[in-house]
Amino acid sequence: MDQRLQFLEDVRLGRMTMTELCAHRQISRKTGYKWLAREKEEGRRGVADRSRAPHHCPHKITDEMAALLCAFRVKPDDWGARKLLKVLKNRHPQRDDWPAASTVADLFSREGLARQPRRRRPRPEHPGAPPIHTEAPNDVWTADFKGEFRTGDGIYCYPLTIADLHARCLLDCRGRDSTKTVTAWPVFEAAFREYGLPHAIRTDNGPPFATVGIHGLSRLNVWWMRLGIHHHRITPATPSENGAHERMHRTLKRRAIRPARATMAAQQRAFNVFRAEYNKERPHEALGMETPASQYAASPRPYPPKLPQPEYPGHYTVKKITTGGTFRFANRVLYLANALTGELVGMDEVDDGVWHLFFTPCSLRRSTNGTTS
Repeated sequence: MDQRLQFLEDVRLGRMTMTELCAHRQISRKTGYKWLAREKEEGRRGVADRSRAPHHCPHKITDEMAALLCAFRVKPDDWGARKLLKVLKNRHPQRDDWPAASTVADLFSREGLARQPRRRRPRPEHPGAPPIHTEAPNDVWTADFKGEFRTGDGIYCYPLTIADLHARCLLDCRGRDSTKTVTAWPVFEAAFREYGLPHAIRTDNGPPFATVGIHGLSRLNVWWMRLGIHHHRITPATPSENGAHERMHRTLKRRAIRPARATMAAQQRAFNVFRAEYNKERPHEALGMETPASQYAASPRPYPPKLPQPEYPGHYTVKKITTGGTFRFANRVLYLANALTGELVGMDEVDDGVWHLFFTPCSLRRSTNGTTS
């Protein structure tokens, strides 16, 4: 401002020509004449700095639209801008003045409705299990127990979740009182009866999905194997290999667990509401902003009325595992696995005195002259 006033004073005194004054003040002649014109029209205040903000913004959203968007997102933990726009467009098909997702995100930031940015961590490559690929629903289901928490009455709740990886559809979310097989079995059985059988189920290595016994066998995955379901276990301590399921758990925790409900029954009602919203209303970016329910179809493989026995080729020697997980072979009692008690295993002699043990198509162990290795 002082420079401009001094320039105008020099012009009035006529000390130099306009060209010389502009060169002396290191401004263009166009700027010099602009300052003179503004002083003539508005006085000295006319040469003060002016805002460079545009007088009109054709992309500015109306107050009505801003109120509609903010009313739908009542707290920072609600859906993001893209999902919210998708749902609102379906609810208000007569409107065509929807702003861009970036504009909506800026609005939420100004109104204090934006989530705090999370620090992004690098994602190192892991040499463990390869990434899985699905081509249709029911190729792979994912399952896991969400971390336990207490309901308002002090009871521990262990949410068991089952989802279809291809359609991202949450098939079941059930609060259990433990992670034991007896609590998980009826949840999976109900899912099989309603949706049919998947080709594979992907889990971590914790109970009840796996044990420290041979091949990680548990009563649950033995049951799956008899149903013709492959059990895929991720690399230990690598939850990123079941990343889609873990990401769903983060949303579940935010929407249905915080805060925990007063009782287990009330908590289950919250899980049911979340599951309906997650499957039928919430658009999913991995599905091109479609809902999981619109992309899922039940399996053509129904749950059988009677559990089938494993079948082995005619040249196999078939043994039944007795109580304690043992069987008798070559005048010896050999231990295999408690999870196989009552099951039939097949033995194939691949060389003189060398036997391979199988349960369904799965190779369990090699036996040589009555010993196992």
